[in-house]
Amino acid sequence: MTRHALSVVVPQVFGEWRRQMGLQICASTICWLVLISFVWCGANNLHMSDGVRTQDIIAGDVFFEILEPSALEYTYRLRPAKDFGGTFGISYRSPQGKLVPAIPPDACSTKFENADELIGSIALVERGHCSFLTKAINVEAIGGAAIIVTEYDTEIDDFDYYIEMVHDNTDRDTNIPAGFLHGKNGIIIRQTLKKMNLPYAIVNIPVNLTFIQPNMINQPPWLPW
Repeated sequence: MTRHALSVVVPQVFGEWRRQMGLQICASTICWLVLISFVWCGANNLHMSDGVRTQDIIAGDVFFEILEPSALEYTYRLRPAKDFGGTFGISYRSPQGKLVPAIPPDACSTKFENADELIGSIALVERGHCSFLTKAINVEAIGGAAIIVTEYDTEIDDFDYYIEMVHDNTDRDTNIPAGFLHGKNGIIIRQTLKKMNLPYAIVNIPVNLTFIQPNMINQPPWLPW
């Protein structure tokens, strides 16, 4: 092949190779974006099928189910604390336990009105007024076994999101597990228990959903599909 022919053919071949590589990279990028969008949707919505695995949308989160009262008998999702506290299923091993709304709900002090009920139980507390770690330390100090934090302000921008609970950079720590619960779930759990005049709900935590299809998870009906 002459030098002139090579000068024509080589750029054409190289250009075709670049075009094919560009298409492959573009396709790969699109696939990743689709997967990420499923995962992010999964943060608030587990009612998905279309080939998406439960493992893809769990992403390190913890699940629990309320056994009593029957009005709250659904499976709920928690975002575990990022860098403090224990682990559900390891430091908290009880197959069933009590989920007790703390009074006062912010848990920014150890002066709980229902301290006796919180001993050995999982405290349901509200976000705000002090750090996540402070809340966990206060619950642990009075004998609480774990803590679940939830948003209560429906007007806040991140009400519909799971918050990453991080250490407050003090020299303190806690041994009890902590997790963040979707605000809508927290509000309805509190309201339902109050309406039924119940001091706590019976829960099973953690629940293994690895081999359950996403659309088969018994998610609360008040969350978006």
